[in-house]
Amino acid sequence: MLVLGIESSCDETAVAVVSVSQAKKRILSNVILSQNEKHEEYGGIVPEIAARSHLEHIHAIMRQAVNEAGISFDELDGIAATAGPGLIGGVIVGLMAGKAASLAYNTPFLAVNHLEGHALTVRLLGDVCFPYLLLLVSGGHTQLLIVRGVGKYSLLGSTLDDAAGEAFDKVAKMIGFGYPGAAKLEHTAKNGDSTRFVLPRPMAGRPNCDFSFSGLKTAVRNHYDSLVDSDSETKDLADLCASFQRAISETICDRSQRAINQYKKFYPEGNTFVLAGGVAANKYLCSKITNLANENDMVVKVPPSNLCTDNGAMIAWAGIEYLRLGKTSQLDFAPRPRWPLDESIKK
Repeated sequence: MLVLGIESSCDETAVAVVSVSQAKKRILSNVILSQNEKHEEYGGIVPEIAARSHLEHIHAIMRQAVNEAGISFDELDGIAATAGPGLIGGVIVGLMAGKAASLAYNTPFLAVNHLEGHALTVRLLGDVCFPYLLLLVSGGHTQLLIVRGVGKYSLLGSTLDDAAGEAFDKVAKMIGFGYPGAAKLEHTAKNGDSTRFVLPRPMAGRPNCDFSFSGLKTAVRNHYDSLVDSDSETKDLADLCASFQRAISETICDRSQRAINQYKKFYPEGNTFVLAGGVAANKYLCSKITNLANENDMVVKVPPSNLCTDNGAMIAWAGIEYLRLGKTSQLDFAPRPRWPLDESIKK
């Protein structure tokens, strides 16, 4: 089975071809065009610029992905495209490109929930069985879910304000690292004292599994403002970055422990904790989650960093999961700027 996947929900134009047989699963191509340089001067993603860039490059990226896979479009068994959630302009571009290719080559079409692409990626990489606990942490989403099957999700908790990745980027921007600055913040934190600055752990100890990060950002801002005239700016920034990274990671772990408790009530034998989304590439957070899972007799599964961030392979794989169930989408499937993962998915 060969499926092409298109991802354009934010600021990466990404197309991949994934093959699967009884013997193996293979990513034949995975082309990603980043728009970081286009948005850097604005300090964040500009939706109109993102959509225009997708429109300018989508067809060339599709051809490149097919050529690198060593196949032709008429060999495809399916064409999958992100239909939401995301920046609606970009979603429309990728979705329409997928529909057009499906119609032109008379190939089954699959409208994919972007979040489900992240949720199922771990199954592309190995034999991971349902049900498993999922922590989805990205620039736009922070959620804890039980993944019961393809299209079957139980939401345990989500963010009440900013997503974790958004908090990383906003803190990085406020302390002068620019956009995107989360990776630089993580690098700087390696040389810092994570105990120096006292920062809150929002929602810690609450009986639910929800998140909140806006108060944590404000606390970082207050500490940063007090350091403006410091004589040891480099050391101060390293300590502040380390303290923030520790605070947000411990907050996520507190919420995750609550989710583990609920997951174990439903599935006492369940032992798989999946960490997915762009923030899953943060090694400090990954180590904290791994320790937490080990304490609860669970095994952590994390995709490699190039499959944590937005990519076409995860969309292609989600399409394969649905094709295996005999489910496809109609060409009139409407783009959705909001699409909760726990909502019943109709193909």
